Amino acid sequence: MKADPRGVLSGSHYMDGDHACCEGALAAGCRFVAGYPITPSTEVVERIAQRFPMVGDGIFIQMEDEVASSIAIQGAVWAGKRAMTVTSGPGFSLMMEHIGLAAIIEAPCVFVDVQRGGPSTGLPTLPGQADMMQARWGSHGDYEVIAVCPNSPQESFDLTFDAFNLAEKYRVPVMVMLDECVGHMHERVVIPPADQLEVVERKWTTQKPGHYKPFEVTDQTMVPPLIKAGDGYRIHITGLTHDERGYPVMNAVAQEKLVRRLVDKIRLQADAIVRFEEIGVEEPPGHVADVIVVAYGITSRVAMRGIELARQKGVRVGLHRPLVVWPFPEKRVAQLAQKAKAIVVAEMNYGQMYFEVERIVGGRCSTRLVGHGGGSVHDPQQICDAIVEVSR
Repeated sequence: MKADPRGVLSGSHYMDGDHACCEGALAAGCRFVAGYPITPSTEVVERIAQRFPMVGDGIFIQMEDEVASSIAIQGAVWAGKRAMTVTSGPGFSLMMEHIGLAAIIEAPCVFVDVQRGGPSTGLPTLPGQADMMQARWGSHGDYEVIAVCPNSPQESFDLTFDAFNLAEKYRVPVMVMLDECVGHMHERVVIPPADQLEVVERKWTTQKPGHYKPFEVTDQTMVPPLIKAGDGYRIHITGLTHDERGYPVMNAVAQEKLVRRLVDKIRLQADAIVRFEEIGVEEPPGHVADVIVVAYGITSRVAMRGIELARQKGVRVGLHRPLVVWPFPEKRVAQLAQKAKAIVVAEMNYGQMYFEVERIVGGRCSTRLVGHGGGSVHDPQQICDAIVEVSR
């Protein structure tokens, strides 16, 4: 392997989704990773440990557990690094408190969760998609995160790269929600040259020491600029409700001001953040299919076979696939619900994103969950049968 000076291993490769995730992080400028081995995510950090010496300034630390990993990356962020941690299942659960900390101290970092079957230790080597609501609501209190969901090794590279840019732009923790199938499948991955990859620069302050406030908003983005610890600034960072200086202020007024901004800086920018792919949803243009299948990650690929089988039976059906799952593409799903006869949600759980779809649809069309507990992917015929049934 030969990378350019920025660490980008450009060219066409045959690799699995976990390794592609590693390469996406490196291309985005990630130079600090803390993690603890856990199936099926370990291959990401194994490759990181191999690749960082080639980059020259990267640091990987195997921590004593996932709790330590999820706090170490936040220290690295405040030291000026782009940082991530990688885990699965039970490890993701252990990180929840520190995801809330990352939200309130606005640490731009990336959490990669290669999902497996659960609950508890569950199915370490087999796939699942039951962490989707945990990614959004797992920590306590009000906050917003961004989560992306690849369905291929190529997207593991692309969306991990994008995750770092989103983290920097909005100063927020970003989740990369892989699953075991995508993490372990091998496919062609094309990595562009470094000069074709646009890396979002961290928003650094122009204030001099003595004037800088780490949580003071200076423009309409509602995202405060950052500094690098050690550059002469005196700062105070706390998980308590705080003012612009970072000092605790324990009252409802301060809570409203701080938490409202943490929520609004994502919600008010949702249109710019949301991304999705649609196949056969409007064919011909302007005519929405009778049935829309909503699926993400590996299930979206299985769903395409179910859609093909249903089309052979004469059903007009298309796929809506969120690439960014949080914020959820509410506006588009609401538009589809006004014209479609039914929306089928296929996911490797017994109802998580389905309940989000059901809420958004609000009875404007029928909805159907095709749930599956994990351990394997769906049988495409199961998805086809649901499509045909709701189309009648």
